Amino acid sequence: MCRGNGSVRQLPLQTCQMARLGHEPRLIVPAYVKPSVKRQKNDVAEAEAIVEAAQRPTTRFVEPKTKEQQSRAIVFRTREQFVNQRTEWVNALRAHL
Repeated sequence: MCRGNGSVRQLPLQTCQMARLGHEPRLIVPAYVKPSVKRQKNDVAEAEAIVEAAQRPTTRFVEPKTKEQQSRAIVFRTREQFVNQRTEWVNALRAHL
């Protein structure tokens, strides 16, 4: 489950690597972190906001996606992109006629 190649997103791979090292990786919903950024957006401010959000008792954490969920999402996004491109082509053809 935690084997990764370069074709999948980095986040699940990093999650698996942290789990192998004995840590308990928890993913925070970005909407909970965003209000905690007090100043300009930079790495230090974002890291501080993540720590602050993780320490709140009301923060919800999400489970990392499994390989099956990732592959289904890839198929869905690819199909959606093909449908959008087909619609663009048909509309462009209509515009020229």
